[in-house]
Amino acid sequence: MRVSRAETTLNYVILLGFALFALTPVLTILLTSVSAPLGEPDGLYLSNFVEAWTVGGFGRSLGNSVVVAAIVVSLAAVLAIGAGYAFGTMRFRGSTPLFYLFLLGLMIPTEATVFPLFFDLRTLGLTDTYLAIAMPQVAQSVAFGTFWLRAQFRAMPVSLLEAAALDGAGPMRALTRIMVPAARPAILTMLVLVFMWTWNEFLIALVMAPGGSLRTAPLGLANFQGQYTSETALLAAGAVIVALPTVILFLFLQRHFIRGMLEGASQ
Repeated sequence: MRVSRAETTLNYVILLGFALFALTPVLTILLTSVSAPLGEPDGLYLSNFVEAWTVGGFGRSLGNSVVVAAIVVSLAAVLAIGAGYAFGTMRFRGSTPLFYLFLLGLMIPTEATVFPLFFDLRTLGLTDTYLAIAMPQVAQSVAFGTFWLRAQFRAMPVSLLEAAALDGAGPMRALTRIMVPAARPAILTMLVLVFMWTWNEFLIALVMAPGGSLRTAPLGLANFQGQYTSETALLAAGAVIVALPTVILFLFLQRHFIRGMLEGASQ
C-alpha cells in the first residue's frame, strides 16, 4: 500500500506534537536546574548540581538505591527466566493455576500488601535492611518477568528445543545456550523496566526502612524537597541527579529495549 505525501507529512506532524508534549517537562526541569538561585544574578549555574549533591547527601541515597536495584534486578532476572522457561516450554500438572497465581502479583497493588509485610518483617527483625526493601520488589518483578518471558519462550519455534534434545542437551543447557540468547532483547527490556521501577519505588522504601539509614534516591529527593521547597533551581538539580542513572541506562540499551517491546507487541 502506497502512502501519499500528505499522509506522511501528517504522521510526522503528529509524532512531532507527541515528542514536544513529552520533552517539554524534561527540558523545563533541565533549564530550571541551571537557572539562577534566589538572590543571584541571571546566568548558567552548573554549581547547582554540586550544591544539591553536597547538601542533599545524594551520594549515600544513590548508593543505597544501587544496592537495592542490584539485588532486585539480579534475583528477578534469574527467577523470572527460570519460571518463564518452565511455563513457556513445559507442560506439567497444575501449570495453568500456578501461572495464574503468579499473575496475582501483578493484580494486587503495593498499597494493599506493604503494611502487612512490614509487620511480618519487623517480627523477623528484618526492617531497616536492604532485604526488607528489596524482597517485596523482587516478588513483584518476578510476577511481571514470568508473564513477559513466558510469552517470549512460547513464541519460539519448538524445533529449537527438539534440535537441542537431539544433540544431547538437557533442559538447563537448552535454556542457557539457546533460549536465553534468542530471547536477549526481551530479557534486556525486562531488566530495564525492573530497574526503572525499583529505582523509582518510594512507598516500599519508606515503610520498610523507617529508621532513615537506608534512604533511597526518591526518599532522599523528598527529604531534600522538604528543606528547599522554595529553591526551585536546587530542587530541579536534585531531580536531575536522581533521574540520571535511569536515563543513562536507557540510552545505552535503547536499541534492545525498543526491539524487545516490538517483539512483545507482535506476539
